[in-house]
Amino acid sequence: MKKTFATTMIASALLAGAAAAQTETPQLSMDDAYAAARNQLGVLEYCQSKDAADASVLDVQNRLLGMIPTPEDTSAADTAYEKGKAGTVSAMGQETTLASVAETRSTTETALCQQMAQLVTQAGEQMPPG
Repeated sequence: MKKTFATTMIASALLAGAAAAQTETPQLSMDDAYAAARNQLGVLEYCQSKDAADASVLDVQNRLLGMIPTPEDTSAADTAYEKGKAGTVSAMGQETTLASVAETRSTTETALCQQMAQLVTQAGEQMPPG
């Protein structure tokens, strides 16, 4: 699970720009991991609403999410999910919108969504069937 989770969080970190700013891998609690995965699900739903991700990517993200224990208090994860649905990536203590990242990188939200979907799909390929 650790490798799959790490691969999945790479997608969020890539978009948030946090990976470049970090010199070591941050230590996330399982509650933080759950919130980040819920945020990523929301972002992927945002991408789907822009025709930049398909249902199969959402299925993979839901399977990945199912591998993380659900915290007793899901309020932070619920908030993170709603932010994701609005196009805000929240990862490793960083928040930014897809639109801001796209502008900074001279690209489009669609291109970022496709890149994130590809990373999630690759993480799904590492998962056991089921």
